[in-house]
Amino acid sequence: MIDSHAHLDDEKFDLDREELINNLKENGIDRVYNIGADIISSENSVNLANKYDNIFAVVGVHPHEADSYDEKIEKRLEELAKNEKVVGIGEIGLDYYYDNSPRQVQKQVFKRQIDLAAKLKLPIIIHSRDAHKDTFDILKEGKEKYPSLKVLIHCYSSSVEMMREYMKLGFYIALGGAVTFKNAVTPKEVAKEVPLERLLLETDCPYMAPVPLRGKRNEPMFMKYTAKEIAALRNMDVKDLVKQTDKNTLEFYHD
Repeated sequence: MIDSHAHLDDEKFDLDREELINNLKENGIDRVYNIGADIISSENSVNLANKYDNIFAVVGVHPHEADSYDEKIEKRLEELAKNEKVVGIGEIGLDYYYDNSPRQVQKQVFKRQIDLAAKLKLPIIIHSRDAHKDTFDILKEGKEKYPSLKVLIHCYSSSVEMMREYMKLGFYIALGGAVTFKNAVTPKEVAKEVPLERLLLETDCPYMAPVPLRGKRNEPMFMKYTAKEIAALRNMDVKDLVKQTDKNTLEFYHD
């Protein structure tokens, strides 16, 4: 099983990070894609990827940090992306829930990182919270500008209808622990309806632990609960689900 989105560099893993990573394989996790949110976490992700064969890195600046984005940071991202273990730009996008950075600044930085990814010929990993229309509009514009751009909407939280619009653009979506929550009506509907060849699994660890571990520190090996839930919703064998989502993850990041 492949975790398409994790934050193993997070301080919540400081006490047992090495042990956890060394035990991934025996816990059913073949590889993990560790995602940056700012320059420090992006550098840490690259360091992890360099240290462990089964870790790959994604580098980028999260909308929370958009205010800090400048030419120096962009140049550093480009330098990091030259590493062969760096396979994407992210997580980038918009977050109107917290509004840590002004919305106009978030949009500008989002577009700049799409341009950077296109220049580097790397896929982009999207964070979108309470900003569904603006995110869609910017991504549609980006796809028109760069037809070969590959896009993954991480921790997808919008509607089934919006998911279908993303599918028309050839994008991928990733679902995590939220799909197991009792009151998560829309994520469950999306899990049923999304084309199987466009679906990825993720943890977003240490956040969003699935039921029955909700509220605890999330870990890559907990993804089995998410896979089991989605397979049940789709009336399919969990092994078949994982086989396809693993294939999709490898295609997205490496093809």
